Amino acid sequence: MGTKTVDEAGTTEATEVKPEDEAAAAAEAEAAEETEEATAEADLVEDGSESGQEGPSGVGQGAGAVVAAALGVVSLTGSWVGTVAAARQTLVGQLQTSSSASVAKQIKAVYGDAWQASALWGGVFALLALIVGVVVLVRPAFGAPGRPQAAWIKSVAWGGVALGVIGLLLAVLKYTDVLLGLPSAG
Repeated sequence: MGTKTVDEAGTTEATEVKPEDEAAAAAEAEAAEETEEATAEADLVEDGSESGQEGPSGVGQGAGAVVAAALGVVSLTGSWVGTVAAARQTLVGQLQTSSSASVAKQIKAVYGDAWQASALWGGVFALLALIVGVVVLVRPAFGAPGRPQAAWIKSVAWGGVALGVIGLLLAVLKYTDVLLGLPSAG
């Protein structure tokens, strides 16, 4: 099989191409083509215009779900803000009650108000967990409705909602003294 090649001087000469050389040249050309296709595909994936990644990736929804669950846990276990508020109420109660006040009034002022402040902050964190969890769950309806939400995001968001409901219920029961109310003095 003969081919013509043009050298730098512009002269044409015929050379014989062997079958092994044709196979090697075809393999090199195929490898180069595959490399170009892979590079083009990688560029498209980085741009987000291929592989079904049109629009947002769901990272924000995942972060929101984790935040909802964390806020739910904080509502059940307590927070630094709730602890400081309770300590402040204890101090205020000590300052406002005189030593001649009744025991019931001292207990209410020193411990009862602090208990309610702690319950109030637990309720705030529970409500935040509930709101963030619900927002994450309804977000796909307003964002990209054709794109399903990842299962783990739904699970974690539902966990945050459940913890928020439980935390809110416990905070209300604690604030109203239904759960672990103050002892009676006398």
